[in-house]
Amino acid sequence: MNVRPDFSKSANMAETAPAFLSVYDMHSYYGESYIVQGVSFNVHEGEILALLGRNGAGKTTTLRSIARLDDPQVNQGEIWLDHQPLHLMKAHQASIAGLGLVPEDRRIIPGLTVEENLQLAQIAPPIGWSLDRLYDLFPRLGERRKQEGITLSGGEQQMLAIARALARDIKVLLLDEPYEGLAPVIVDEIEKTLRHVKEQGMTTVIVEQNAVRALQLADRAVILDTGSIVFDGTAAEVLENEALRSEYLAI
Repeated sequence: MNVRPDFSKSANMAETAPAFLSVYDMHSYYGESYIVQGVSFNVHEGEILALLGRNGAGKTTTLRSIARLDDPQVNQGEIWLDHQPLHLMKAHQASIAGLGLVPEDRRIIPGLTVEENLQLAQIAPPIGWSLDRLYDLFPRLGERRKQEGITLSGGEQQMLAIARALARDIKVLLLDEPYEGLAPVIVDEIEKTLRHVKEQGMTTVIVEQNAVRALQLADRAVILDTGSIVFDGTAAEVLENEALRSEYLAI
């Protein structure tokens, strides 16, 4: 008789530093649909966490719940960022507290140039990276600063969405499917950028269907299955565990 392996615990889960972002017993719903079912995990300052799982596992819902978006509704649990109770905040308050969400659809504002999209993010404090620093990070955006944002290529729009998040003084960067629909050469470029951002001390949570690329970038990984966590450990552990990848990631 085959016994399903228990991947819910990792040998390397020992905490060596206080958590910077903590999610505790979070439950989220879309209407009557129970999507996130008691999820708990920590992210340490300066690390990249890959939040993985098959389609429908609850990854994007988890990310949107952390960002305090009205949809989905969080009915239970706590979310803490640098000692601040995000679970008591609205989305705009969570943004001020230091969350920067880059959504899957990027949400580039029509009618505004690249530079105007970035300037709009800096209308009110807290202001983050300067325009010059952002253009150093994304030279293509500097070259196209006067071009309407929605006319950029898919990869350039993703760069603009990330730059817009960094234009505010954020503590955690939340990325929802940043590689989706992009050519491998563009994925390489964005990955290089994210590594540079990490070197600047940024804490990042990435939801990505391209699990191998996300794991190669990340320090740690959390895997969801039907709304619950089945693994919490290092990215290296997942890359080395063929049974785990096959069971929950289909790779």
